[in-house]
Amino acid sequence: MKLIQARGLPAPAGHYSQAVEANGLVFLSGVLPQQGVVDPNIDTFQDQCESVFGQCEKILQAAGCGFQDVVQCTVYVVGIANWPEFNAIYARVFGAHKPARAVVPVPELHFGYSVEVQMTAALPAA
Repeated sequence: MKLIQARGLPAPAGHYSQAVEANGLVFLSGVLPQQGVVDPNIDTFQDQCESVFGQCEKILQAAGCGFQDVVQCTVYVVGIANWPEFNAIYARVFGAHKPARAVVPVPELHFGYSVEVQMTAALPAA
């Protein structure tokens, strides 16, 4: 197992890796809007989604892949009312690429954020 840490993003504060590579797959841990840092400038749901996907992109790039390589995505969203806005942002980020996905409504997330994303990607063939 190879540990992945994207430059410019804070290291995880807990006992986990930002992402790991194993057997040709990259597993991203759950990503909050500002990993390990509460940012008062990330207050709208859209801002939170943009922050999460921006971080995911950096982590994927550090592993040698991108959104086009994502095969599975699990999303935790506070409040089912946020579903349409999340779905529109997700569709823009992924474009025509449609990985397997689950969106799970939850009552709350760490630091009071409203979205957390976890992904699995397949490394491109060399």
